[in-house]
Amino acid sequence: MAPLKVWQLQDLSFQTAARILAAPIELALVIMKDLSQNFPTKARAITKTAVSSELRTEVEENQKYFKGALGLQPGDSALFINGLHIDLETQDIFSLFDILRNEARVMEGLHRLGIEGLSLHNILKLNIQPSEADYAVDIRSPAISWINNLELDSRYSSWPSSLQELLRPTFPGVIRQIRKNLHNMVFIVDPAHESTAELINTAEMFLSNHIPLRLGLIFVVNDSEDVDGMQDAGVALLRAYNYVAQEMDDYHAFQTLTHIYNKVRTGEKVKVEHVVSVLEKKYPYVEVNSILGIDSAYDQNRKEARGYYEQTGVGPLPVVLFNGMPLEKEQLDPDELETITMHKILETTTFFQRAVYLGELSLDQDVVEYIMNQPNVVPRINSRILTAEREYLDLTATTQGKTTAIANSMNYLTKKGMSSKEIYDDSFIRPVTFWIVGDFDSPSGRQLLYDAIKHQKSSNNVRIGMINNPSEDISYEKTQISRAIWAALQTQTSNSAKNFITKMAKEETAEALAAGADISEFSVGGMDFSLFKEVFESSKMDFILSHAMYCRDVLKLKKGQRAVISNGRIIGPLEDSELFNQDDFHLLENIILKTSGQKIKSHIQQLRVEEDVASDLVMKVDALLSAQPKGDTRIKYQFFEDRHSAIKLKPKEGETYFDVVAVVDPVTREAQRLAPLLLVLTQLINMNLRVFMNCQSKLSDMPLKSFYRYVLEPEISFSSDNSFAKGPIAKFLDMPQSPLFTLNLNTPESWMVESVRTPYDLDNIYLEEVDSIVAAEYELEYLLLEGHCYDITTGQPPRGLQFTLGTSAKPVIVDTIVMANLGYFQLKANPGAWILRLRKGRSEDIYRIYSHDGTDSPPDADEVVVVLNNFKSKIIKVKVQKKADMVNEDLLSDGTNENESGFWDSFKWGFTGGQKTEEVKQDKDDVINIFSVASGHLYERFLRIMMLSVLKNTKTPVKFWFLKNYLSPTFKEFIPYMANKYNFQYELVQYKWPRWLHQQTEKQRIIWGYKILFLDVLFPLVVDKFLFVDADQIVRTDLKELRDFSLDGAPYGYTPFCDSRREMDGYRFWKSGYWASHLAGRKYHISALYVVDLKKFRKIAAGDRLRGQYQGLSQDPNSLSNLDQDLPNNMIHQVPIKSLPQEWLWCETWCDDASKKRAKTIDLCNNPMTKEPKLEAAVRIVPEWQDYDQEIKQLQTRFQEEKEMGTLYKDMTAEEPSREGPQKREEL
Repeated sequence: MAPLKVWQLQDLSFQTAARILAAPIELALVIMKDLSQNFPTKARAITKTAVSSELRTEVEENQKYFKGALGLQPGDSALFINGLHIDLETQDIFSLFDILRNEARVMEGLHRLGIEGLSLHNILKLNIQPSEADYAVDIRSPAISWINNLELDSRYSSWPSSLQELLRPTFPGVIRQIRKNLHNMVFIVDPAHESTAELINTAEMFLSNHIPLRLGLIFVVNDSEDVDGMQDAGVALLRAYNYVAQEMDDYHAFQTLTHIYNKVRTGEKVKVEHVVSVLEKKYPYVEVNSILGIDSAYDQNRKEARGYYEQTGVGPLPVVLFNGMPLEKEQLDPDELETITMHKILETTTFFQRAVYLGELSLDQDVVEYIMNQPNVVPRINSRILTAEREYLDLTATTQGKTTAIANSMNYLTKKGMSSKEIYDDSFIRPVTFWIVGDFDSPSGRQLLYDAIKHQKSSNNVRIGMINNPSEDISYEKTQISRAIWAALQTQTSNSAKNFITKMAKEETAEALAAGADISEFSVGGMDFSLFKEVFESSKMDFILSHAMYCRDVLKLKKGQRAVISNGRIIGPLEDSELFNQDDFHLLENIILKTSGQKIKSHIQQLRVEEDVASDLVMKVDALLSAQPKGDTRIKYQFFEDRHSAIKLKPKEGETYFDVVAVVDPVTREAQRLAPLLLVLTQLINMNLRVFMNCQSKLSDMPLKSFYRYVLEPEISFSSDNSFAKGPIAKFLDMPQSPLFTLNLNTPESWMVESVRTPYDLDNIYLEEVDSIVAAEYELEYLLLEGHCYDITTGQPPRGLQFTLGTSAKPVIVDTIVMANLGYFQLKANPGAWILRLRKGRSEDIYRIYSHDGTDSPPDADEVVVVLNNFKSKIIKVKVQKKADMVNEDLLSDGTNENESGFWDSFKWGFTGGQKTEEVKQDKDDVINIFSVASGHLYERFLRIMMLSVLKNTKTPVKFWFLKNYLSPTFKEFIPYMANKYNFQYELVQYKWPRWLHQQTEKQRIIWGYKILFLDVLFPLVVDKFLFVDADQIVRTDLKELRDFSLDGAPYGYTPFCDSRREMDGYRFWKSGYWASHLAGRKYHISALYVVDLKKFRKIAAGDRLRGQYQGLSQDPNSLSNLDQDLPNNMIHQVPIKSLPQEWLWCETWCDDASKKRAKTIDLCNNPMTKEPKLEAAVRIVPEWQDYDQEIKQLQTRFQEEKEMGTLYKDMTAEEPSREGPQKREEL
């Protein structure tokens, strides 16, 4: 495998593409997989491939499109299924299969409706997800008292009044002061409510700071005429405001209002006395009772204000409207309101700039009129309609379904008349279908129908169907109106049916019929009354029975309950007193037309089906597509050319197919994964596949240096004896013998996988030295539960909050701490049901869980249950809130013992795990915790020797902590034996590198990252202090001295680099340049030995700070060359380091020979001058090293002998716990 010359590398990407595209179409993906996954051995042969000019030109042409439409650069990869972008970096195979299953369901639904081929895919790619559109209500209402008017008030007279000012350039973020009512804010409040004072203060701040906002008030108070202002503070405030407004103006009335609120102490409610005292002081000549009392003439807007509030349906008080749009509840916090208002002003300024520029808003036009004529302005906002939680009927079912039966038998009213299967007199596709569900023999059912018909008079887009849901048992007498409506639908045509049904829906008709009037009195012009009467008087009431059953079984309604079904979406059951009127139907139609109705209609028109069938199709397709979970927008791709630069596989004829598009550079890591994935998909699904080459030119480096296998089988395979075949297996065959290989696994983000069986050093594989094959077995050990946590009051992560995960029988199995970075936390678990709790102690004392999302218990349940029942990532969101009496408490304040009793359950014991909790607690401070990391057999050999040197010199009990992620099966098998022989405790800890934190790809750098980035979350929360000792170190003293060394308030202590070996001065990079100026006279410290006070470390959020700095610096490949060492030294000003005495770490490279005799530890650090191998250096520098090495070797020999004889654990005090399920106890 001699390296290629630079000129041979340049065209490798295009040459590989040419080789793939030259293969027979059915083998192209196989060739792509082979070349990308074995590239290092294939590259030389590929350099001989010629590239045609057609291929090169087509790729370069397509790349212009990839960049413009998809944001892809040459060499980038992407996968699209039915227009959905599949992110191969973040989406694992299980998520992909979920997408495929969901897409298949939708495609089958469309297919059942008779939509096929290209039409099916065009409709599928419509983006009709319910939009989060901001609907606004009309603010041109006399119910609003406007405090100011930017266009008329003298205080704004110096501002320019032309809308042309909007187009004048200004600095970004500058709010333009223009004498137009561009920005209007209305406060709808109960003036007596405690939250109103803060909102009024905010309004006053806007006013006094000349923010270009027109401010309006609506006071919603008790509108009973019996209640006056001497009894009710709200009425008093309203009348006081109206009095001053009438005597002077709204501005002065508003000032009076602020004076009244200033009298109220924080936390108190405004009282009538507050209003009286301000009025008496300001207007001493007026009898207050005449303003506030029973005979007051100042009730203007009292009824109108409540009427406006109820009619607009804007939700619970208080409400703030910006240009008619209600702000979210959480945005009404005073500070937040200030920020959001400025943001809204800038946002709408852009909207007005565009309108003026395009001539849509003329300079002399009334701005408020223009705003209120926008399509998002509706007469009424109904949260029931706008809610994101939506339920849809399945209208695609085959003939058996109850919904299908109802849909097929439905007769509809339309604006021109009636459309039905039997009587066809209308040629117009109507994209909006309302089914009105109710008891039409009851007033509320009739009212709902009447409002729907009234709305229809103004709309040609709507058709109305009716479903009876009788309140009582069905009888001939009690169903007079329902039968009349049904008979008219069956027998009459056009307007006569509609006019008759409109009459039937009126309340006076029902009253007259109840009083004994004959049905014939309500006959309308053009009606065939004898035919109607025949059907009306027949005793058949099957239709009411079938409708009642449908309401009960499918719509889940109780008798008589009302609902509206709009294009298959169920809105209901409506409460008995709930208003659902003409304006609600208007809003509903508006939403359907905007999001889905019109788009689907235009596609259905192209199918050339009859109009009534077409209206049915629009309804059914809308219900099907809108019911899909909200996802990313589908991308419409129209590629230029695919004749020379794409693999094309056609789907099977006559079947529904997936439209799959891949863009790939065949010599990238993505190609190594994409090729086998597409091969599996060709066996699983029928697809129209196009794979476009996106090659890079002028390569200067070998593009792929790894061999790769993607372990994914299209189906379960069996052996010849019908047992499950062994697997899944990644096989690397015909590998070159000379290079040094490292075996790594790429797994889904939420998996914790490790090697469990192999005698080989998987970090250093020399195939020349192996007799047969290198086999390694891996095991999925844990599934990760990840989450993000926020305090709802501050919106910030609750720094230092602690969670535990367990079961009801064992509440604490694992614990963790919430990072300030994104409020992130992670916990290890296995399949099953788990309970997440706040940890006992300060976390539980100060906080409570407020709500949670993504969990398996209701959002308001106190007990957060999380079920892990698949292999996908489980990411939850938890919101917490401080308890009322703990609002001023700091979670990380001094004088608290965070490790109170009860926490000890979270301490998971390792090999010596037989001790009782009480004993452990008592001995906790006497144990020295030593942390170390190693990967590969050589460093594990050093690690065992380091441990022995510690044990030989330390009298205090020792507990070793090892990073489990990279230990070999050999080490993990031997460590319990060694622990037993030398009487020490040990524990294996794990943490998965979070997906949001910049990833390292090189194993050595990953291990360095674990040494510094996750110290606050790697250990159980009961560990207060630990020492880190590098694997290649020899200890010559009792480490208790270091454990007890005072850090003087710093979170950790490191030893500075020696500077006594003068010949190494040229290598001391920290003495000049960046490091010299950054350290500003401080020492640069070595990371081979350090001590960490975890309580202090967690308290000052050192981990969060280090990760934050790492995230910024690590994006630059030239930064943090020694990650574990450079990062703490870089952060020395934010996270102080206590310098340990120099004798704590002696290293021959940097320290002179004279200081060696004082050395408490010796580190075998690399020598950049001699580059001497570590093993040789160890033997030469440390006399006792060979003795330790021999002692360990003898122990390993005994271990092997006992293992072969089967006597291994016979004389040991405790066996290693079971590896089964969540009870596994030897690790964290």
